Amino acid sequence: MIEKKAGHEPCYQKETVLEHPPIGKKQFVLVLSEPAEGQEAQFDDYYEGLHLDEVLDSTQWKSAQRFKLVDEVGQPCPLPYLALYETTASAAGESTAIEIMNQTRDQRQQSKSINKRTAAVWVFEETGPEHLKSD
Repeated sequence: MIEKKAGHEPCYQKETVLEHPPIGKKQFVLVLSEPAEGQEAQFDDYYEGLHLDEVLDSTQWKSAQRFKLVDEVGQPCPLPYLALYETTASAAGESTAIEIMNQTRDQRQQSKSINKRTAAVWVFEETGPEHLKSD
């Protein structure tokens, strides 16, 4: 059990409330997933042949690309597949990236090839300028 210090709450008890980010900041939506058992080929076909483009069309996000885990060090990655979407933060009072995903879900075909029990979504926002390698 974590001892409670005066004036401090254990972090696991705090409710995470993220305020709307400033409009125009770059955001990446990360979706970790895995195929349902025995469905890897259908999972790949669904994502590459349909899902990524449907997400872009229904959400108006900028880009989408898939990745498969090939190496790791430290904490193990919980799932082997990553779908990475780029978007821009909405204005205050407008929907967040996750709300947009949920509001537009009925505009996309769903597939039983995705293990929905293990899939997870995170939204990351830029905290500084992009650094580019100079030639």
